[in-house]
Amino acid sequence: MIVDIHNHILPGIDDGPKSMEEALLLVKNAEANGVTHIIATPHLNDKYYTNALVIKEAVDELRRAISLNQLTIEVLLGQEIHFYNAMNVDKTNEFVTLGDNGNYLLLELPNDHLPHYTFELLFRLLQKGYLPIIPHPERNVVLRKKKQKVYELVEKGALIQVTASSVIGIDGYAAKRFTNDLIKHNLVHFIASDAHHHEAYPFLLVQAYQEVRKKFSDRQLSYFMKNAKHVINGTALHALPPIPFKKWKKSY
Repeated sequence: MIVDIHNHILPGIDDGPKSMEEALLLVKNAEANGVTHIIATPHLNDKYYTNALVIKEAVDELRRAISLNQLTIEVLLGQEIHFYNAMNVDKTNEFVTLGDNGNYLLLELPNDHLPHYTFELLFRLLQKGYLPIIPHPERNVVLRKKKQKVYELVEKGALIQVTASSVIGIDGYAAKRFTNDLIKHNLVHFIASDAHHHEAYPFLLVQAYQEVRKKFSDRQLSYFMKNAKHVINGTALHALPPIPFKKWKKSY
């Protein structure tokens, strides 16, 4: 059982596949790479407004096409929510949690800054019982420069998902080194594909898992795989204790 918790596989509703034919090519790519369960996570941002009804209809349509084409992969509901759109926590019932089980929220940071309300928003979501997952921190300019900020996010209750292409080096050496450093410091809880297209941005999850086994250990690989299963089951994971990047001296 290999679960991908972040991808853009639903046709015609965001920057993923434009047609059902393209979506099925992406499904076939996922199956060929060993993925068994996909949580579809279309964007919710200023450009793409994908509410729960739109996502459910798109998932149902894709499931029918998968069945007609005798494919076996299972698709579940989810959503990638831009941090700005998540600010109104009184309307979180309008969001789609990962696996649609009411627990995990995928919250996308902007790439060019770290919003001043980041920690406040995390606190408010945690108070409401959500488990916030921040995807691809390797794309955020502030977090890349200040890795200790990732530690602070995890200390405050955030979970972190890095992208498979960063783990295996397709996104460049800097992204690979950054993700490796986060893994070494127990600051990564998930690896996901963020797949958009069967050729340009395919499912690379299994390749990333192979890299984890080679670079780290079977235990580390098992940790990531089990955590992804917790998401679709709606159960709480047992995170490894985060390790800071530097020791802070006490001030008296």
